[in-house]
Amino acid sequence: MATRTWAPPGPYDLGRTLGVLARGPGDPAYQVAPDGAVWRAGRTPQGPGTVRIAVRDGRVCAEAWGPGGDWLLETLPALLGAGDDPTAFAPRHRLLHEAHRRHPGLRLARTGLVLESLIPAVLEQKVTADEAYRAWRLLLRRHGDPAPGPAGMPRMRVMPDARTWALIPSWEWHRAGVDGKRSATIVRAARLAARVESASALDPSRAASLLCAVPGIGPWTAAETVQRSHGAADAVTVGDLHLPRTVGWALAETRGVDDAGMLSLLAPYEGQRHRACRLILLMSRGQPRRAPRLSVNDIRSW
Repeated sequence: MATRTWAPPGPYDLGRTLGVLARGPGDPAYQVAPDGAVWRAGRTPQGPGTVRIAVRDGRVCAEAWGPGGDWLLETLPALLGAGDDPTAFAPRHRLLHEAHRRHPGLRLARTGLVLESLIPAVLEQKVTADEAYRAWRLLLRRHGDPAPGPAGMPRMRVMPDARTWALIPSWEWHRAGVDGKRSATIVRAARLAARVESASALDPSRAASLLCAVPGIGPWTAAETVQRSHGAADAVTVGDLHLPRTVGWALAETRGVDDAGMLSLLAPYEGQRHRACRLILLMSRGQPRRAPRLSVNDIRSW
């Protein structure tokens, strides 16, 4: 076990900062202990590793295990948002001003691991969150590796390496409820793993462009990826079913706002548009629903 501490420069909210990395309740790679400590398992450039992160007396304390433990501790400040500057955000709407005031400890996490953020984002394409989360759990439990760590830690899994992703047979994707289009995209990305991971060294805009060069990856998936892998403060998720309507209702109390309308409303926050969306989602319940929820299309029974 190796350890490291980091002192945030101001108020810090560990749960809200790292919570976006969890893929639903029961994520085998992300668990929150009853005491609030975050357990995270990942496949680093040095191999699988597990890190436990907790806040004590205003300092963030981390313990790590496994071949990738040193890498997880080395990149800990970036993961916790040390490179993020929330003071660059200037709210111009009362809701955003109130959200910024209520959540001063929110930082944008940066994992530095592109494939780890890309694959779950592909699983979330055009399906309900519950379907995507279930697929992620099933695939990690069946094809991932046991997470290194001490006795008594939560039962966790490290996501498969690129070769394993590329070799998952079609019937295993089907059992996880993943259709052929999404599974083919993941396999393509896994076969281009070295190129995909090289995007971590690029700025978010160039990284997103590189990802979009892979067939099956569009602006929505690229934005969802670089928001986590790069901590991209300006990466707006366009093409989302709910976000434009939520932003439109929060900032203008207007129904049926599309991507163009959302981008227009977010224009005053250029450079910080993703942060604006995060704050809106923390404060707004979205516009009142008038249509039925998206139906679950479980392909496992086909």
